[in-house]
Amino acid sequence: MYAGDLEGIVTDPRLMLVPVDDHLVHRGDGIFETAKCVGGNIYNLAAHLDRLEHSAASIHLAPPMDRATLTDIIVQTVRAGGRRDCLIRVLLSRGPGSLGINPFDCPRAGLYVIAYAGHPPFLQAHPAGARIITSRVPVKPPFLAIIKTVNYLPNALMKREAAQAGVDFAVNFDEAGHLAEGATENIGLITPEGLLRLPKSDRILAGTTMNRVADLAAALVRRGVLAGVERADITRAEGYAAREVLIFGTTPDVAPVVEWDGRKIGAGGPGPVALALNALLERDIRENTALQTPVWA
Repeated sequence: MYAGDLEGIVTDPRLMLVPVDDHLVHRGDGIFETAKCVGGNIYNLAAHLDRLEHSAASIHLAPPMDRATLTDIIVQTVRAGGRRDCLIRVLLSRGPGSLGINPFDCPRAGLYVIAYAGHPPFLQAHPAGARIITSRVPVKPPFLAIIKTVNYLPNALMKREAAQAGVDFAVNFDEAGHLAEGATENIGLITPEGLLRLPKSDRILAGTTMNRVADLAAALVRRGVLAGVERADITRAEGYAAREVLIFGTTPDVAPVVEWDGRKIGAGGPGPVALALNALLERDIRENTALQTPVWA
């Protein structure tokens, strides 16, 4: 873990601490990103840092360093952890300063970078596919929905619902009945006409994996496997009637959904488009040097 207050990296978990007066802790005043390192290369880091900067600007939080310095710290932290395959959490906080709520109590932003062991992609551990439910947790308002803030109480409650129901993921809908997102994942579907349909971006976090898969899907469009890719409102009825339903995320990659609210999706097994998109993504992670940040030269 890199801690900005120490200006260095620690490898003893007992020293991986955040000051209690950091507004990240007692006010949820901060943002974060989670990226992953595969085979010694951090994948798609630029997209994560783009989103981090967008989130920071949205809450008027100035990063304590430039992007090149932050990238170097991330690389050094992963290297110090010694894992060629791991997850990376970057936390940017309002910083220590008081137990009040006033952001101006904090003279300097806080930065924490953690490299930690992750889980295998979803399909490796669950080859039969995913089961999901519709969450009762309200969707976030537009301003907060597009910021990756550390205030994840609604997300945690969604994950609790899924765990209590014995399923893999929970997804929610906005006030108009349109599909939004999961606790930490995006969701999309394959329509009966063969379109990859993704929710519009005004009530969801712009997922780096979802966006990258949308780009990779162009190869399936050229091959005639998909009719196209679109962003549109999606109702629950359209979800139930979809040919395939897909979950996207940094940790799961592409997870095919086989059951939604107890209803079978498609043929009830992982669909061919989901499997093809997951294979394209896995290859992109391993081989696309343009999106890799090497940790070990």
